[in-house]
Amino acid sequence: MTTGGLSRARGAAGNQSFIRDQMKSYILERGLKAGDPLPNEQELMAQLGVGRHPLREAMKALQAVGIIEIRHGYGTYVGEVSLQSLEDGLAFRMSQSMAGDLRDVQNVLEVRQAIEVGLAADVVAFFSSHGYDTLEPIVERMEAKADAGEYFPVEDWAFHQALYEPLGNALVIDLLSVFWRTFSQVDARLPGARYSPADAAAWHRDLLVALESGDPDSFARSMKKHFHGIHTRLGE
Repeated sequence: MTTGGLSRARGAAGNQSFIRDQMKSYILERGLKAGDPLPNEQELMAQLGVGRHPLREAMKALQAVGIIEIRHGYGTYVGEVSLQSLEDGLAFRMSQSMAGDLRDVQNVLEVRQAIEVGLAADVVAFFSSHGYDTLEPIVERMEAKADAGEYFPVEDWAFHQALYEPLGNALVIDLLSVFWRTFSQVDARLPGARYSPADAAAWHRDLLVALESGDPDSFARSMKKHFHGIHTRLGE
C-alpha cells in the first residue's frame, strides 16, 4: 500500500502474501494503533482487487498473529500484537525435544539466561538508586514456603518480573514470560533431579544480597549460579 490509499493488486488476486503485506503497509503508513478501525471487507476487496475468499484467508492469518482483530458484527480493527505465536511454537518444539536430546529446552534456558545476565548492570543501577523494598518481601515468602517444603512458582516469577519491569522494556518482560511459561510446561517431565525448595530460595536470597552489594559482576555471577541450578533439571 502506498501512502494515501490502498494500491490495487495487479494480477495478484489470491496471493496471500501480497494481501498480508498490503494490510501491514496500510497500518504502518498511517501510524494506526491497536483498536483503530480498518476498512470493511467490501472496501478492501475493491481497493485491493481481490476476491472475498483470498482476502478472508489473509485476514485470518493476520489475526492469528495479532496484527488485526476481527470483531464479528462490528468490523476489523488493528490488533494488539502479542507473542502468542512464538509461545505456541516454542511450546511445541520443547515438547518434541522431550522425546529427543532436550536441545530446544536447553536453548530456551540459554536465551533466558543471556537476557537476565546481560541486564545485570542495568538492574543494579536501577535498584541502587531506588531501593530494594519490592524484592525483600518476595524472597521472604519464598523462604517461608521453602521452610514448609513447598515450591513457589508464583513468587519465583514475581521476583524476576520485579527485577526487569522497572527498566521500562516491555519486550523483555514479554519474552521472559514466554520462556518461563514454556519451560514450566515441560519441567515436571525433565529427567534430572529436581532442586529442593530450600535450594531455590537460597539462590534468590543470594541474588538479592548480590544486588544490594551494588556490584554488577557479583549479581551476574549469582544469576549464572541460579541458572546452573536450573540446568540440573536437564540431567546435565
